[in-house]
Amino acid sequence: MKKLFLLLAALITTFAVMAQNQTVNGTVTSADGEPLIGATVMGVGTQMGTATDVDGNFTLTLPATVKKLQVSYVGMTTKDVNITPGQKMNIVLDGTNMLDEVITVAYGTAKKSAFTGSATVIDAAEIEQSQVTNALNALQGKAAGTQIFNQSGQPGSGPSSIVIRGISSLNAGNDPLIVLDGVPFGGSITNINTSDIESMTILKDAASNALYGARGANGVILITTKKAKSGSNAIVTLDAKWGQNSRAVQDYNTIQDPRLYFETYYGSLYNYFTNERGMSPTQAWQTANANLINSSDYGLGYQPFSYPTNEYFIGRNGKVNPLATPGNVVSYNGQDYFITPDNWLDETYTKSLRQEYNVSVSNSTQSTNFYASIGYLKNEGIIANTDYERFTGRLNADSQLKSWLKVGANMAYAHTNNNAMGSDGSATAVNNPLAIATSIAPIYPMYIRDGKGNIMTNADGMILYDYGQGQNAGLSRPNGASFGSNGVSDVLYNTNNTEGNSVNATGYAEVRFLKDFKFTTNNTVYVNEYRGTAVSNPLTVNNLNDGGRVIKEHQRYMTYTYQQLLNWNRKFGLHDVGVLLGHENSWIKTTLLGATRTNMFSPGNHELNGAVIDNSMESYTTSYDNEGFFFRAQYDYDSKYFASASYRRDASSRFHPDHRWGNFWSLGGAWIISKESWFETATWVDLLKIKASYGEQGNDNIGNYRYTNNYTVVNVNGQPSLSASSVKGNPDITWEKNGNFNAGVEFAFFNNRLSGSFETFYRKTSDMLYQKPLAASSGFSNQWENFGDMSNTGIELDLHGRVIETRDFTWDLNFNLTWYKNKVTRLPETNKGNYVEGHYGTASRGFFIAEGLPMYTYYLAQFAGVDQETGMPLFWKNVYKTDENGAVMKDAAGHPIVDSRKKVNYNEEPDQYLCGSAIPRHTVDSARHSPSKDSTSRLTSLIRSAVK
Repeated sequence: MKKLFLLLAALITTFAVMAQNQTVNGTVTSADGEPLIGATVMGVGTQMGTATDVDGNFTLTLPATVKKLQVSYVGMTTKDVNITPGQKMNIVLDGTNMLDEVITVAYGTAKKSAFTGSATVIDAAEIEQSQVTNALNALQGKAAGTQIFNQSGQPGSGPSSIVIRGISSLNAGNDPLIVLDGVPFGGSITNINTSDIESMTILKDAASNALYGARGANGVILITTKKAKSGSNAIVTLDAKWGQNSRAVQDYNTIQDPRLYFETYYGSLYNYFTNERGMSPTQAWQTANANLINSSDYGLGYQPFSYPTNEYFIGRNGKVNPLATPGNVVSYNGQDYFITPDNWLDETYTKSLRQEYNVSVSNSTQSTNFYASIGYLKNEGIIANTDYERFTGRLNADSQLKSWLKVGANMAYAHTNNNAMGSDGSATAVNNPLAIATSIAPIYPMYIRDGKGNIMTNADGMILYDYGQGQNAGLSRPNGASFGSNGVSDVLYNTNNTEGNSVNATGYAEVRFLKDFKFTTNNTVYVNEYRGTAVSNPLTVNNLNDGGRVIKEHQRYMTYTYQQLLNWNRKFGLHDVGVLLGHENSWIKTTLLGATRTNMFSPGNHELNGAVIDNSMESYTTSYDNEGFFFRAQYDYDSKYFASASYRRDASSRFHPDHRWGNFWSLGGAWIISKESWFETATWVDLLKIKASYGEQGNDNIGNYRYTNNYTVVNVNGQPSLSASSVKGNPDITWEKNGNFNAGVEFAFFNNRLSGSFETFYRKTSDMLYQKPLAASSGFSNQWENFGDMSNTGIELDLHGRVIETRDFTWDLNFNLTWYKNKVTRLPETNKGNYVEGHYGTASRGFFIAEGLPMYTYYLAQFAGVDQETGMPLFWKNVYKTDENGAVMKDAAGHPIVDSRKKVNYNEEPDQYLCGSAIPRHTVDSARHSPSKDSTSRLTSLIRSAVK
């Protein structure tokens, strides 16, 4: 009886549970009947949900008490619908709704409609179209007002600088702040797998950036990594990409034919001897031939042609002897050498492979979200022995442990291995193979060949390269022809390797209480370590004297960031209010250890113990601390009128304690006109929104310890002593401030087929941080000071058009334009010592800094053409007005009066003039984007131009 009773109780309980649940199924489609894949279907008032399949179908089990479903899809209007028990539901989402889009903002997210600032969002689909190693390169041409500069083509390299809405500082940093998953990030962006990125948001104005205070003056780039989508089932993604790298830069129109080069060079010598030395045509012909090759003053050093010994190489007609044949055997010290030119461009550059593989797994349940990925990238360079290899892994998970408690963690690891050219191919490097290949004359060999034309090797099997300093038949190249250099040899036989590991880990917890409050704590640790090895092979020509060199360097970069955020949100009828209070502390510590030894035992031993002579050793530790308290308030009335205000008080360890704290703030407002009842007749207008904001931010990006003198411990006769650094400390330096005004219009027409924005901005930098040069007698070279003001004024236009949209194909056109004007508005009187063309200012490194001029105004000798008789370049020089006594006349301010200008050669000391600005006045980007419906195939092209 007891067992029967228990069985009946179990059955009754089972039926009761079944009676308490309901199964809902249906299909989600767009307005044109297309199924929506991956639409989120949630039970209203629950955390239970699912995602639609490839046919837009869904099935969901919910408590019987749930009466409505909430259905959402990216870019479309979210809809709440009543559940129809026992019937298949057909749910249609109407068009796109830009206002409901959620974007990442400072310390959280916001609806695009409520956002009063200026931002551009680049989503995962756009990022994946760009085959880049560094995610920031994917921003190229995607956002108005954003300029990406790259100075290196080395695999794994990223932008050398990013400028958002103009240059805001003279000597302090101009790069934006990078924020990764809500936390300021100072590590290597290349360590982040682009396939793990969900979106990147560029914040441009004060309403967007002021909460970042000290570090937000130059704009902010928010990077959000992927996590499982709420309500989705388990998803496994495999992505494989292959590509080819090749040199894309077009060469200048230069002489590539050896015969033509000799004839051209002969012509210059002939003209010199006739015009400057007064020789007769016959004398000039004979002297030019005699000095063409072997002269220490004029000779090219190499003769790669054979011709009859009793004849001249260049005839009276200025042409190479028709009997001359390519290839010349030269005997030197009992060895025959074959002299023939090589194509240095072909020998330097090559085609290479880029391969990338990514696997990700994600799953979402009622209480837990999980995302994991691994990735591998190998990108070979177009220069031999250069490449970049990366292995990455990421785990992003969170769990709703209680209705009031959510915890999560986001961890990423990267291992990198990078082989690069020495000095990364810098144009100032003596052995830069890129510069040599594009500038060397087409008459010189790259290799040393024996008398039969075979490339020679040494006893160790190493190819012998021609350095142009006597190794090849005793011949030498002149200084202007890369004397003593062969960049390809150095790249092949020298080593410049960096191997690194980085870990970025964030743990967070969210606590909800008193209905409207949410407290969040984020705790992040980032560690990036690398070991660098630079080896100068002892068997190469340039390293014979010191027997080879080994350099070892180890660096550890560590960041700790702690955030505490308290959010309060409350709706009162048509009023929606949100308040954020927060505290953030970031501490950065960098340690470095390095040593150098020379005279290597073997070129294959790349350790310090493989060399015997100590050269230098160093180690140091430096740190930077930033702390801030901040507040933000947001108000929304009837989803039509919006206002925001923010304030942050920041402290930076880069300033003296008396000047360490700064105050930064913003105000913003917006009005969606298209939501007004009187505007409803304009049915073709989907969105018309106006907005404006103003605020102030700071910049402390000048390096550490600039407010005090720094000293180095040096050896003086075996005793430790102190040597002052070249930079004199200044305890009075403080924040560089940036005031930022923004106003604009956002719009969307014709069912969102045409959308975009038009914005105008004005940025004023006050108390610019500047390295002021000091007299040598002071014992220092420069000192930081707050110096002058500068402004950037501009407009931005951003347009997005969907030209074609069918079931299987869409064609989008994107266009953005930026115009801005940079101007120095205030300089201290001490920096107005020079007077040039009506401006008082100071000359610095080829530029002239003065009030009313752009920051980077060229100050150079001005080209005036070519002397028709000598072929020498001419430049302009002022001719001043004089009185009857020959004295130079001056104006009321005491400046010489310019009467005219004359042409002079460079030896006659031409004057320097203002020659325009290095800053482009406007940039234009346009892109064509053709994704298929399932996003499995895409075609994108980008066109960019910049006009000064």
